[in-house]
Amino acid sequence: MDIRTCYCRNSKCLNYGQATGASALRPYGNHRRAPRLRCRECGHLVWARSGTAYAGIRTLETTYRLGAKLLAEGLAIRATSRILEVDKDTVCQWVPRLGRHSLRVMAYFFRNLHISECQLDELWTFVYKKEDHLEPIEQVLGVYGDAWIWVAFAPHCKLVVTWMVGKRTVTEAKRLIKCLKMRLDGQIPFFTSDQLPHYAEALLDQYGELYQPPKQPGRGRPPLPYKVPPTDLLYAVVVKRREQGRVVEVSTDIVYGSPERIAVALQSSPTSNQVSTYGVERNNLTIRQHSRRMGRKVNAFSKDRAYLKYQLALAFAYYHFVIPHRGLRQRLEQPQPTKGSKGSPRKWIERTPAMAAGLTDHIWTMDELLSFRVPPKSKW
Repeated sequence: MDIRTCYCRNSKCLNYGQATGASALRPYGNHRRAPRLRCRECGHLVWARSGTAYAGIRTLETTYRLGAKLLAEGLAIRATSRILEVDKDTVCQWVPRLGRHSLRVMAYFFRNLHISECQLDELWTFVYKKEDHLEPIEQVLGVYGDAWIWVAFAPHCKLVVTWMVGKRTVTEAKRLIKCLKMRLDGQIPFFTSDQLPHYAEALLDQYGELYQPPKQPGRGRPPLPYKVPPTDLLYAVVVKRREQGRVVEVSTDIVYGSPERIAVALQSSPTSNQVSTYGVERNNLTIRQHSRRMGRKVNAFSKDRAYLKYQLALAFAYYHFVIPHRGLRQRLEQPQPTKGSKGSPRKWIERTPAMAAGLTDHIWTMDELLSFRVPPKSKW
């Protein structure tokens, strides 16, 4: 349990929301085998587990931490319960707790991001039943059936900037782009995607500039204003032609922006010199590997949309902060010896997507992820 991020939770205290080094918290015994601290300023008691994924957990921390890692790696709930020798319902109670904590951590770090290129895509799955098997009342409610994981991916740092679970509609596409825009620093990245038309409408809705056409001479109402794409909005799509389920031809099409500006964006791109969605499509495989609910032709589909969201949140946080990404490692100028002279020399510096994006400076352990306390929003 890392207590360095503990802070006084009394909103009226001068040390409210400040880390341990500044808030002068002092040890004050234990509570359920976890440290307890006391604020020197106001005397408020602070439990070390408050605000973390450990809050309210009565299982041993080592068991709980291993269970969180197994779930993040894509193991099923029943398999996790068998390995840890705990009840299945106990593991089911962990998933929402881990998911909510992971969402808070990513929301805190993913702010004012500088992204020069963004690839958009969506993955199909289903909740409880496939769309064709739904009853009429279930189709009206829209709770079950086909579900799509919308992803906005930054290929240069392998960061999943934002994602969401929903239907494959224009409304959900607009919600994705709106959330993406809130997490960026104001610069419009170069967008690429497949030929789904929802993205073009969503990008125009969020980044378009309102244009008022001039009124024509004569009687009648003036024309209504409409949105036009700004000059710095660049968006190209990859068009795939299929025959009998196989891709036989791949072409590109420019939706927003001029060919000259698209060419300049491709020349300055650190990942590719042509319009492609390779990065986000490869990341889709990573998502399916770290979420058993996303597997194809298995009986591990999700029975509830909320649980699908929470498990994906845990998998994304684990992917961003804990797992080194092979595509982000950097070669050392000189190999470094390990284990004296007997071990294999170290040739690479391992990095996570969060490190590549400048959000963290080291690879987190699972305990650091679960015990990180997100400061109150007033201190962001």
